Amino acid sequence: MTRIVVGARRRPRLRLRFDGWIAGVGTSSGTRIVIGHWQRTPFGPFSDVMLERADGERLLLAPTQETADFVSATYAFDAVRVVPVDVRVTKGTWTIAAGPLDLRLTTGRRGLLGFLLCAVPRAVARRPAWSALTDWPARLLLPGVRTRGKVGEDRREWYGAQDVRPIRAVSAVLEGDSLGSTAPVEPPVRFGFGSVPRRPAVTRITTTVTLARE
Repeated sequence: MTRIVVGARRRPRLRLRFDGWIAGVGTSSGTRIVIGHWQRTPFGPFSDVMLERADGERLLLAPTQETADFVSATYAFDAVRVVPVDVRVTKGTWTIAAGPLDLRLTTGRRGLLGFLLCAVPRAVARRPAWSALTDWPARLLLPGVRTRGKVGEDRREWYGAQDVRPIRAVSAVLEGDSLGSTAPVEPPVRFGFGSVPRRPAVTRITTTVTLARE
């Protein structure tokens, strides 16, 4: 007797959306820093910081245990700290206080890429399908950058950029030591499937994460 096996149904997926800004910057000490400043998320507004030191240690600074658990299940870190994370943005100047880190960065004027991203309707830019379409152009134009990929054990992620501005100046102190001057994000950070642009920049972005429902 021939037995016909019907494939199991795919597990339903939960889609989570995060709207805000990502700032990525390198320093002359070798430490690279990525700040997420999120206005709308399933957890409410919050900010978090990802650091990769020159020796490769990856550190997450998150404001609550809930956000720390979610971010660390999505990306890879060697250490996670739950600390107050305060991000204030005033006329192109970002001031960040996050536990052992004090950071100040200044953005410059929007360039050609920023104007091109702003020209895409926001409703389009936020869709995962658009992120999938722009993945290869992003790889070619911005080495290390990806707009879609697999994260965690059972998660997928899409980045929909809507604006970008260069970072012109940085002042950063970590655990009382200066991290030096602004530098490229080199080597690329290794938190997830892709890095931020090599040239320090602040990007307005919608991040969509899907995961299996429990």
